[in-house]
Amino acid sequence: MKTKFKNGLMITLGWIFVILAIIGAFLPILPTTPFLILALALFSKSSPRFHKMLLDNQWFGPSLKQWEQNKTLSRKTKYKASVLIILAFTISLMLLYGRIKLQVMLVGIALLLLFFIWKIREN
Repeated sequence: MKTKFKNGLMITLGWIFVILAIIGAFLPILPTTPFLILALALFSKSSPRFHKMLLDNQWFGPSLKQWEQNKTLSRKTKYKASVLIILAFTISLMLLYGRIKLQVMLVGIALLLLFFIWKIREN
Protein backbone atom coordinates (compact mmCIF):
# COMPACT_ATOMS: atom_id res chain seq x y z
CA MET A 1 0.00 0.00 0.00
CA LYS A 2 2.81 2.43 0.86
CA THR A 3 4.55 1.73 -2.46
CA LYS A 4 1.41 2.54 -4.49
CA PHE A 5 0.91 5.75 -2.53
CA LYS A 6 4.58 6.72 -2.96
CA ASN A 7 4.45 6.01 -6.71
CA GLY A 8 1.22 7.97 -7.08
CA LEU A 9 2.68 10.89 -5.16
CA MET A 10 5.85 10.91 -7.28
CA ILE A 11 3.83 10.74 -10.52
CA THR A 12 1.57 13.57 -9.33
CA LEU A 13 4.55 15.71 -8.36
CA GLY A 14 6.22 14.89 -11.68
CA TRP A 15 3.20 16.16 -13.58
CA ILE A 16 3.02 19.27 -11.41
CA PHE A 17 6.65 20.00 -12.33
CA VAL A 18 5.91 19.39 -16.03
CA ILE A 19 3.00 21.86 -15.84
CA LEU A 20 5.20 24.41 -14.03
CA ALA A 21 7.85 23.93 -16.73
CA ILE A 22 5.27 24.62 -19.44
CA ILE A 23 4.12 27.74 -17.61
CA GLY A 24 7.78 28.69 -17.15
CA ALA A 25 8.26 28.64 -20.91
CA PHE A 26 5.98 31.68 -21.05
CA LEU A 27 6.68 33.38 -17.70
CA PRO A 28 10.28 34.45 -17.18
CA ILE A 29 10.23 34.05 -13.40
CA LEU A 30 9.58 30.28 -13.50
CA PRO A 31 12.58 28.24 -14.65
CA THR A 32 11.61 25.59 -17.21
CA THR A 33 14.68 23.34 -17.21
CA PRO A 34 14.97 22.65 -13.45
CA PHE A 35 11.29 21.70 -13.33
CA LEU A 36 11.77 19.26 -16.21
CA ILE A 37 14.83 17.75 -14.55
CA LEU A 38 12.85 17.28 -11.33
CA ALA A 39 9.98 15.68 -13.24
CA LEU A 40 12.44 13.40 -15.04
CA ALA A 41 13.95 12.29 -11.71
CA LEU A 42 10.52 11.60 -10.20
CA PHE A 43 9.31 9.69 -13.25
CA SER A 44 12.52 7.63 -13.35
CA LYS A 45 11.61 6.25 -9.91
CA SER A 46 7.86 5.91 -10.41
CA SER A 47 6.79 5.61 -14.05
CA PRO A 48 8.99 4.24 -16.84
CA ARG A 49 6.30 5.28 -19.34
CA PHE A 50 6.30 8.96 -18.33
CA HIS A 51 10.10 8.94 -17.98
CA LYS A 52 10.41 7.68 -21.56
CA MET A 53 7.82 10.22 -22.70
CA LEU A 54 9.99 13.09 -21.43
CA LEU A 55 13.17 11.62 -22.90
CA ASP A 56 11.48 11.08 -26.28
CA ASN A 57 10.04 14.60 -26.49
CA GLN A 58 11.24 16.31 -29.66
CA TRP A 59 11.85 19.72 -28.04
CA PHE A 60 13.57 18.99 -24.75
CA GLY A 61 14.20 15.23 -24.85
CA PRO A 62 17.77 15.39 -26.19
CA SER A 63 18.84 17.86 -23.50
CA LEU A 64 17.20 15.77 -20.78
CA LYS A 65 18.91 12.62 -22.09
CA GLN A 66 22.24 14.40 -22.01
CA TRP A 67 21.56 15.67 -18.49
CA GLU A 68 20.53 12.24 -17.27
CA GLN A 69 23.59 10.53 -18.77
CA ASN A 70 26.37 12.87 -17.70
CA LYS A 71 24.94 15.98 -15.97
CA THR A 72 26.05 18.30 -18.77
CA LEU A 73 24.45 20.58 -21.36
CA SER A 74 25.66 21.38 -24.84
CA ARG A 75 26.85 24.87 -25.67
CA LYS A 76 24.05 25.08 -28.23
CA THR A 77 21.46 24.37 -25.51
CA LYS A 78 23.02 27.01 -23.28
CA TYR A 79 22.86 29.56 -26.10
CA LYS A 80 19.20 28.72 -26.82
CA ALA A 81 18.30 29.00 -23.13
CA SER A 82 20.18 32.29 -22.85
CA VAL A 83 18.41 33.78 -25.87
CA LEU A 84 15.00 32.73 -24.52
CA ILE A 85 15.79 34.17 -21.09
CA ILE A 86 16.98 37.45 -22.58
CA LEU A 87 13.93 37.72 -24.87
CA ALA A 88 11.42 36.86 -22.15
CA PHE A 89 12.98 39.22 -19.64
CA THR A 90 13.30 42.02 -22.21
CA ILE A 91 9.59 41.77 -22.96
CA SER A 92 8.84 41.76 -19.23
CA LEU A 93 11.04 44.81 -18.70
CA MET A 94 9.22 46.66 -21.48
CA LEU A 95 5.84 45.74 -20.00
CA LEU A 96 6.98 47.07 -16.63
CA TYR A 97 8.25 50.36 -18.05
CA GLY A 98 8.57 52.96 -15.31
CA ARG A 99 8.51 50.47 -12.43
CA ILE A 100 12.20 50.63 -11.64
CA LYS A 101 12.20 48.35 -8.58
CA LEU A 102 10.50 45.53 -10.49
CA GLN A 103 12.76 46.04 -13.48
CA VAL A 104 15.88 45.84 -11.28
CA MET A 105 14.50 42.67 -9.68
CA LEU A 106 13.90 41.11 -13.10
CA VAL A 107 17.39 42.00 -14.30
CA GLY A 108 18.79 40.39 -11.16
CA ILE A 109 16.79 37.20 -11.71
CA ALA A 110 17.81 37.07 -15.37
CA LEU A 111 21.48 37.46 -14.49
CA LEU A 112 21.18 34.76 -11.82
CA LEU A 113 19.56 32.35 -14.29
CA LEU A 114 22.21 33.07 -16.92
CA PHE A 115 24.96 32.57 -14.33
CA PHE A 116 23.63 29.15 -13.33
CA ILE A 117 23.10 28.03 -16.92
CA TRP A 118 26.65 28.91 -17.90
CA LYS A 119 28.06 27.32 -14.74
CA ILE A 120 26.77 23.85 -15.83
CA ARG A 121 29.47 21.69 -17.38
CA GLU A 122 29.48 21.27 -21.16
CA ASN A 123 29.99 18.03 -23.02
